[in-house]
Amino acid sequence: MSVEFIKPSELVQIVKDTTQVPGKDYLVVDVRDDDYIGGNIPNSVNSPSKNFHDDVNDLISKYNQVPRVIFTCALSQVRGPKCARIFKEVTENTETKTEQKIQVLQGGVTEWQRQNKDDPKLIENYNPDYWEEDY
Repeated sequence: MSVEFIKPSELVQIVKDTTQVPGKDYLVVDVRDDDYIGGNIPNSVNSPSKNFHDDVNDLISKYNQVPRVIFTCALSQVRGPKCARIFKEVTENTETKTEQKIQVLQGGVTEWQRQNKDDPKLIENYNPDYWEEDY
């Protein structure tokens, strides 16, 4: 099962659209674990990948009416896509099936902060020291 990617520029338009309500019209799920520091997408929900199997049902029951769910991690190469697939599979196997668009942020939070670090409407808790270090 493949997962659709969304470009950072597309998500910028969604986040900046004042008619779009986070948690109602769209949801960003950040699955970073201990690396969930240094900055995040405003109004995103942190659901660490190491606990994702335990948390996925709660996420689905809380946000099953949100039409678009976007997953991200540091680079969106492993954790983000994997958690998006799990979310999609579990959603498809529940009795309350909904037509949710499940996407993964291309380039992850690393690319997001690189492009948007100077815009306070697009990043919360930004710490430049974190991003200058090699990890």
